[in-house]
Parts: sequence; C-alpha cells; structure tokens
Amino acid sequence: MKADIVTIFPDFFCGPLDYGITRRAQEMGLATIQLHDLREFTHDRHRTVDDRPFGGGEGMVLKPEPLFECLDSLGVVAREDRIAGRAKQSVILLSAQGERFTQTVAAELSQLDRMVLICGRYEGVDERVADFLADRELSVGDYVLSGGEIAAAVIVEAVLRLLPGAVGNEASTQQESFTTGVKAKIAAGADSTCGSNGLLDYPHYTRPAEFRGMAVPEALMTGNHEEIRRWRRQRALEKTLRNRPDLLEGSALNEQEARLLDSWKKNSLKEDGQQDGTDKSELRRVNSAIRS
Repeated sequence: MKADIVTIFPDFFCGPLDYGITRRAQEMGLATIQLHDLREFTHDRHRTVDDRPFGGGEGMVLKPEPLFECLDSLGVVAREDRIAGRAKQSVILLSAQGERFTQTVAAELSQLDRMVLICGRYEGVDERVADFLADRELSVGDYVLSGGEIAAAVIVEAVLRLLPGAVGNEASTQQESFTTGVKAKIAAGADSTCGSNGLLDYPHYTRPAEFRGMAVPEALMTGNHEEIRRWRRQRALEKTLRNRPDLLEGSALNEQEARLLDSWKKNSLKEDGQQDGTDKSELRRVNSAIRS
C-alpha cells in the first residue's frame, strides 16, 4: 500500500511514523508513506494556502488551487473511477464534518492499493475539495482539532497494522475491540481466545499472578480453555455495557448472553438508586435494543 499525506506541516510526521508497527510495515516493504508539503504548490511570494471565507465569518479557509494542483501531480486516478470502485484508491479529506473513522473503515482502507490523506487546517477547507476532489470525508471523533495531521497519523497507524504481515501474530488484529466479520487464524492446538464480534475486547492479565494483593481471576488459571473462553466473553460483555453500551445495539448475542446482560442491567438499576434519569433511560434503551 502507498499512503500519501498532504499537509502544511510535513515535519510533524517525523516522529509518529518512525516507530512501532508503522515503521516495521515500511521496512518490510508492505507500505510506503510519502509526505507532500502543500506550500510547494503555491505561486506567490508568501506561499499562501488560505484565504477569507465568502459570506463572512471567523477564521481562514484552505484554498482549492494548491490542493487540486497537488493531487494532479500525484497521478491519482479520476474521482469517478475511485467512487465506482474501478481503482483501489481513495482520496480522503480529514474533516470534523466527515464520516466517523471506525475499525470497520480501517479494514476497508487496508484493502486499497493507495490512499491520499488531505489534512484540513484553519476554519476549514474550500468545499469544492470535498465535492470534486476527495471521494470520502473522515473524522476521527466528535471533537475538533486544529488540523488533520494527528488524525492522519491515527488513520495510517490503524490501517497499516491490518496489512497482512505487519503484525507478528495476525490473529491478534482479528480479536480486538470493534472487530467484526472476520474469523481469526488460530495456531493448531487448544485455544481459549474469543473474538470481540464488534464489542470491546476482554480484559488481559500477565505475571505476576498476584501483585500488591490484587490477584489474577481464578478462571484464567484453570487451564480449562472452554471456561477461559466463556469468562473472557462475559467480561467483554460486561465492559462493553459499562463503557460503550451503544455497541450492544444490533450485536450478535446468543440467548444466554442476552439473559446475562438483562440481569446485569436490572441489578444495576436496583443498586444505584441515586442514578439520574438520563442514565437509567440509557440502560432501558440498550435493554430494549438487545431484546428486539
């Protein structure tokens, strides 16, 4: 895969892309990352990349000319071919107004031959870039950053680690939080792992078995793979209910898991009499979604 990053701060990436799996993927020839300084595609003495917005308003807006000229120089296939799926390439505008970046989106992007990430900056980017240049807008979360550089580093890391061979044990990337629709390749022999199936991952422990009076759960010490697998799935469900109940909506739960969640939620409502109405409403909403 080739990843191109268009930015006005190319030096920002000297650190984030030089360590861990991102570096390993490049050294192994699985991916190449190329930075493009947007100011190199300006033609005035001040290397201007932004201007005031039409209609008034606060802040400055990235101009379309340098961005279109930069993409022209990269030789990316035409937008209509990218949208139609005739080429395994994507030009992505990083924007707070974009589709939320998820593990599912990361898996989709990992199937591409090339992705170009356009780092937004200032108040925004001229909308003609989104309408006629990029084929996708992505946001890394419901918050606002000063620019798209950090978001680009996040996306590159999340995508490259899914490339075959980037991670030593490929199964580990198929059993993580949020991962859906994959079947992990497990080594021969007994196995006590379980996939997340779109939920949060199960808790992990390592040596020592007891640390400052805190012991590893007995279930993990039994050597019973089925019991360990069952414990891990239950703890994953419990953590998802506590931290990300929204992930339970539409999740594939068997009858036993649905009953277990129902019991946890009923106990939670009974025990926490001080809980405000908003939190109780959320628990009831999730409970209804699981039953339906």
